[in-house]
Amino acid sequence: MGDAYVVTGAGRGIGRALAERLLAGSHSVVAVDVDAAALEWVESHSSDGRALALAGSADDETVTERAADLAQSVGTLTGWVNNAAVFRDASLHTAPVPTVLGLIAGSLDPAVVGCATALRRFLADGTAGSIVNVTSHQATRAVPGCTPYVTAKAAVEGLTRALAVEYGPYGIRVNAVAPGSVATERYTGLLAACEPEVAARIEEEMRALHPLGRVGRPEETAAAIAHLLSPDAGFITGATVPVDGGRTVLGRDPDW
Repeated sequence: MGDAYVVTGAGRGIGRALAERLLAGSHSVVAVDVDAAALEWVESHSSDGRALALAGSADDETVTERAADLAQSVGTLTGWVNNAAVFRDASLHTAPVPTVLGLIAGSLDPAVVGCATALRRFLADGTAGSIVNVTSHQATRAVPGCTPYVTAKAAVEGLTRALAVEYGPYGIRVNAVAPGSVATERYTGLLAACEPEVAARIEEEMRALHPLGRVGRPEETAAAIAHLLSPDAGFITGATVPVDGGRTVLGRDPDW
């Protein structure tokens, strides 16, 4: 049996792009998403049974353990990608503290739970596996109103470094990728819901924020993740790789 991977938040966007890339490389993939309807693409995928769908929340250990079981039933579990997260604006002066803490947990808990499951399986099997956590440019360049997301993603990058140090002696690598703005379904849906002049203004702002003059494509972030999962990245661990078209190094503040 070949390599098998678990990808959370794989129903849409970056997660789906990554799952499809791994499947194209003849690997097996367990695609996890809280939205069962978003996983319908898996059933019609021409991958000879190498694509498996699992509906459930990535912060539920029952779900992640089931995902690991499925992956090990079709191959050797060698990689785990924590992509699932919650993105919702909230500010501490207007939102109840429990709401803010809940939103932080919505993006941090899936990464912690996913890492725990992956690490236990890697250690039990003696596998030099690879974990990639998807963070955000906002982990280092905060955007007003996004306190829960910024806080969670910064914590995930800290988690990445801590686990890389602790589990490196076992041959286990832990890295992160930090996308900039990406043209996912959420992004295109936002633009479609705006008046044309507003959408045009947003797109112009996005061009100005990224030195490459555009937002990213899900496939571009997926390519970076796939590299970090692969043996070609065998001496990379504890790193956060920006896949942001230069947005972080430019450091231009967005229009509030």
